[in-house]
Amino acid sequence: MKTLALFVVVITGAMLIYAGQDLPAFGDINSPSYQAPMTQYFIENSETESGVTNIVTALLASYRGYDTLGETAVIFTAGMAVMLLLRRRER
Repeated sequence: MKTLALFVVVITGAMLIYAGQDLPAFGDINSPSYQAPMTQYFIENSETESGVTNIVTALLASYRGYDTLGETAVIFTAGMAVMLLLRRRER
C-alpha cells in the first residue's frame, strides 16, 4: 500500500514538473498575463476607482470582493471540517 502511495506521489510530482516547464519566467514582462489589456487598465485605474493605493488590495477588495468572500467561506468551512475530524473525543 505504501509503495502505491509513493508511486502516485512520484507520478504526480513528475507531471507537475513537466507542466511547469511551459510557465513563463517569474516576473517576465513579456508573459501573456502582463500583455492582457485588462492588466494595463487595472494598473492605471485601480487607485482612482477604488481609492486604495495598493493594486493587489484594490483588486481583491473592490473588483473581486464577492469572489474573495466566497473563497474565504470555503477555506473557513474546510478548516472547521478538519478541526471536527481531528478533535479528541472523551470516552
